[in-house]
Amino acid sequence: MTQEVMDYTKRFPEDELPGNNQALHVYSSSSIGLTRPLFKDYLLKFVINLGIKPKNHLHIDNMFASVTSRIALQTRSTLAQRFYTTGAGVNTLLYVEHKDGAISGATLNALTAAKKLGGSVTALVAGDAPEGVAQQVAKLEGISKVLSAKNTAYANSLPEDIAPLLVEAQSKFGFTHLVTGHTAVGKNIFPRAAALMDVAAISDITGIESEDTFVRPIYAGNAIATVKTNDKIKVVTVRGTAFEASSATNDAGVSEEEAPSAETLSVTQWIGEEIQKSDRPDLGSAKRVISGGRGMKNGENFKMLYDLADKMGAAVGASRAAVDAGFVDNSLQVGQTGKIVAPELYIAVGISGAIQHLAGMKDSKTIVAINKDADAPIFQVADYGLVDDLFKAVPELTEKVSK
Repeated sequence: MTQEVMDYTKRFPEDELPGNNQALHVYSSSSIGLTRPLFKDYLLKFVINLGIKPKNHLHIDNMFASVTSRIALQTRSTLAQRFYTTGAGVNTLLYVEHKDGAISGATLNALTAAKKLGGSVTALVAGDAPEGVAQQVAKLEGISKVLSAKNTAYANSLPEDIAPLLVEAQSKFGFTHLVTGHTAVGKNIFPRAAALMDVAAISDITGIESEDTFVRPIYAGNAIATVKTNDKIKVVTVRGTAFEASSATNDAGVSEEEAPSAETLSVTQWIGEEIQKSDRPDLGSAKRVISGGRGMKNGENFKMLYDLADKMGAAVGASRAAVDAGFVDNSLQVGQTGKIVAPELYIAVGISGAIQHLAGMKDSKTIVAINKDADAPIFQVADYGLVDDLFKAVPELTEKVSK
């Protein structure tokens, strides 16, 4: 900075500078009588505190002109308008989904979204033996504290028991945001927690505009809505494919403490689960996915896709039509009511391209469609298309990949 600007900044004592966790509010002179010179002074001390060093008075004037231009576009003269925010007052609770001692990928995506909100992020780990997962979470970068809730009632993430736990944690610590992945577990728990707190649940967000404004798909992904909420508590589920998984770690770790106790209703009983083990990649996180539709004609023909998938190191998916027809298990369903995927390569075989299916895979980096119907809607979103009989094309493709 020049001496001229340094002299200018000396007029503001250090303790009068706005803090990094404060927001700068812009007021018009007609609302509270704040004159342009005074606002210019306030703007200067604000940007200096953020580490921005004006080169000279011309630089200051240019910043001031830019700000006042935005004010003219965004607000009427009688209103106050927030111009800059750094996560002031944001205090987020991240619900950690885990299985067999491992943190779910969706939780790592949700952590990235939580960090984007600004402020502090506290993680909640619930289970019958949460200690190991809590230690892993404590070392994730961006986590400021870990709450651990140990109870056999939490072993299987039953929503009737987890939702009251979230409410108690929010009540004790005053969280402004509750965040988790938009998974089967998250979709089951968070709307219940929102209802208990009498606020709206905002689901499947793909973007964050500010601490109270979010972006989410609607109409099966055919439109994008920007949603602003006035609720003091924001309850949000995050689409995993829209945010990179948080991978950075903090070797020092953070503090862990016991979560507040909550009543366990025990109105639902866990009976059991049947897990199909596979050497193929997980459908939700695979880099390559091959999906079949009603055009496969029956479940036995899906063996063609399994063979190709094994050669390519891909996961196998299916359209809702194939699942409803009983060709494959519903755990393979890709679409609005199934899994949302965004692999590097998505191959759609015998899939017409219903809106519900496109909503679950349209964010894939490269889409390849194989269908004998040249007018199938899937070709409208495909990067590469092959109009051919799949029963000839798929075996030939498998043979080529094998060489």
